[in-house]
Amino acid sequence: MVGGETAPGAGLPRAPGGGVMVWSPRTVGFAALGGAVAVVLAVEGFLLFDHRASPAPAPPPAPAAPAPAATHSRLLSPFTGERVSSLRRVLAVKIGNTVAERPATGLAGADLVYMIPVEGGLSRILAVFSSHYPAVVGNVRSAREDDLQLLRQFGRPAFAFSGATPRLLPVVEHARIVDLYAGRVSGYFRSFDRIAPYNLYAHTRRLLAQAPRASAAHGIGFRFGPRPPGGRAARSVSVSYQAASFRFTWSAAKRRWLVWMDGARAASVGGAQLGAPTVVIQHTIVRTSQFKEYGVRPPYAETVGSGRAVVLRNGRAYRARWSRPTADGGTTFTTRAGAPMTFARGPVWVILTARGGNWARAGL
Repeated sequence: MVGGETAPGAGLPRAPGGGVMVWSPRTVGFAALGGAVAVVLAVEGFLLFDHRASPAPAPPPAPAAPAPAATHSRLLSPFTGERVSSLRRVLAVKIGNTVAERPATGLAGADLVYMIPVEGGLSRILAVFSSHYPAVVGNVRSAREDDLQLLRQFGRPAFAFSGATPRLLPVVEHARIVDLYAGRVSGYFRSFDRIAPYNLYAHTRRLLAQAPRASAAHGIGFRFGPRPPGGRAARSVSVSYQAASFRFTWSAAKRRWLVWMDGARAASVGGAQLGAPTVVIQHTIVRTSQFKEYGVRPPYAETVGSGRAVVLRNGRAYRARWSRPTADGGTTFTTRAGAPMTFARGPVWVILTARGGNWARAGL
């Protein structure tokens, strides 16, 4: 066990990546201060089912019982608003996000990407898959207490994680998830070109075979459609934690916000630069967890409640509000006028950050 990480499957097949993580007194000091998170915004420059019935088939030539009319349903993902053939099971994976752990594997196939503050002023990723399952995903890292609150809105999702601190681990395993802890299920392997604990990966097919009763995708409050009126033109928007930074730049050609992390282009292994048509900067209460990591209490980002948000879509930044009254319910977003805040169809990135952003500087 290394810092709450379990290391099963050493010596199995290779996976790409590499690097070494460096801890400094400054970053560790962040967690001791309760995981305060700073935000800077800089602006430059549900339908779940949409039924369409196809025409009834022509009657058979011979006198026989008429065939029933065929119905064609256009099924849309509740996570991306894009067309899908079926609503498949939800697989959530905790992924590391330090410089030593980049680039991630399989992240480009995620429906939803949540950026979550952790100890040391750093961030980790909770990636949610349903529309597509990449063959391999990782690197897989350990769970934190606030993951459980965030995951409740998905029903009983399959949750892949490498471990947790001794006191937290039984809490995670008894939460409302399908437990895919690396110390209990198969499908994980370690690469040899990264050092532990940054080299744990998983085969999604093997994980899903062990989660037959995981919840299927269902509505979590998001609405997709044409962009609402208002907003401000934005070419680039940045968000910072104490020891991590993110920048989203609008690409009209690709019709998405391209992602930069810690000043560098963010990509998934073997893929182009990461990006999403919709990015949500969700301001929330960030307190401290009751479970220590590396001897201190890490941040706990609340995802139940309400607060402000900035929604980026179509090259514009919208001031919005979010609301999630109960842990079992989803998160809705509204405009300043109180109308539903619609997202652009495609993957959604959500950055959880502390309240207190500089709205005047953001021009919002």
